[in-house]
Amino acid sequence: MKYKLSFFLLLMPALLFAGLGFESNHNRQIALLSAFDIEPNYLHDEELNKMLQAKKEPRSYRHYYNAMQSARLFIPTIRKILYNADVPSEFIYLAMAESGFTTKALSKKSAAGIWQFMPATGRQYGLQIDDYIDERRDPVKSTEAAARYLSSLHRRFDKWYLAAMAYNCGEGCVLRAIDKAGNKDDIFTLLDEDKKYLPRETRNYIRKIVSFGLMGIDELDMINTDYGYLMNRASLNSIATITLPKGEKISRVAEILDMDEAEMRKLNRHLTYDFVPPFSKECDVYIPYSKLNRFNQDYKPCDLKKIYLVHIVKPGENLSKIGAKYKVPYRVIKEFNHLKTNSLRVSQKLIIPTTPALLNKYKFKYAKNTYVVRPGDTLSRIAKRYRISIKKLKAMNDKKSSVIHVSEKLIVPVSKRPYTVKSGDNLSTIARRYKISVKTLKAKNNKRSDVIRIGEKLRVY
Repeated sequence: MKYKLSFFLLLMPALLFAGLGFESNHNRQIALLSAFDIEPNYLHDEELNKMLQAKKEPRSYRHYYNAMQSARLFIPTIRKILYNADVPSEFIYLAMAESGFTTKALSKKSAAGIWQFMPATGRQYGLQIDDYIDERRDPVKSTEAAARYLSSLHRRFDKWYLAAMAYNCGEGCVLRAIDKAGNKDDIFTLLDEDKKYLPRETRNYIRKIVSFGLMGIDELDMINTDYGYLMNRASLNSIATITLPKGEKISRVAEILDMDEAEMRKLNRHLTYDFVPPFSKECDVYIPYSKLNRFNQDYKPCDLKKIYLVHIVKPGENLSKIGAKYKVPYRVIKEFNHLKTNSLRVSQKLIIPTTPALLNKYKFKYAKNTYVVRPGDTLSRIAKRYRISIKKLKAMNDKKSSVIHVSEKLIVPVSKRPYTVKSGDNLSTIARRYKISVKTLKAKNNKRSDVIRIGEKLRVY
């Protein structure tokens, strides 16, 4: 019952703004702490109040509410999922602490999405992660997975603030901290700045979550900082789930709905490309709820041959050659056309899903040689170095101007010069560098053993 009440309390700011409030700020602060199983006197914690004041500095305040505004379509859905899973809805502030509600968030350790799931943990809680789809970036499915994960942590620790700590540093870390603290698990003991039972990141993590929550329920503060309109905005906006057939283009649906394509991509960052995975019968996609009626009225599935390129197989062609031609992985072409083998027949028609994302990702995969632009380089100098015209160099790289940037990669002609072995080289590293097998490299150089010597010249093309 407590968690059902907490969901209602999260909606209180909007009601208060409309003149329907009946609780003081202090009572709502107590309710917030109670949702995390934290004692009321934690409101007086010195470290918590230091962080809260820092978060209320103009720049931090602006960052907080920009995140809220950016996620306004997600927030009602996230709250509802947590509420239905009997997880306190206040855990929405954990998501804010993790990612700032940014679905494209990616940590240095490869944690992704609003809830910052690592790949292994994401799969453990039922999220699909492959070349086409990453449900860690799906606002609905990742929240459902996070609710399951938090519920399992709560079953183990029996207190929600311990579940939040374990979400950050791991179950073993929290268990060790409790053990070091003499089997005490109260928040004041575990967050002791002198004893340091928990890592500093985790000590600040729980304070950050509580600080965000206290800011979220302080409607007077919001009004004084011109952010009051956000309090009742989220309840008026949400997302709707639609299902699209395999291969459907997200950009085409955005056009039908008269939506900005960037906004459509933001709502559907779980899709790696501009299309629904070709092996799925259908896929969940999200649109603003306000666009749902228009989708139901105007959307009609389209023959994929009308929205993608169609290639007619010529004699001597195979999937690899066709993929290289369009800079699309041959496996994507194979899956799009539901081919069970790599065999093709002359005049066979193939759908080629050429999209900007695919072109960017695989532009250099099929290039036999690439050059990384250095300080002082110009297109003219690079063209001269590789004995090629500027016009041809620009054509090879789809460039309309001669502007280049440091660290930019350019496709350049293959050099026929041999490779001179350097200190630390071996056949494996050289073969990998030139995208050939060790077996091929040895054959090109009539080698029977793997022995190479510094200064030796090897044919690599």
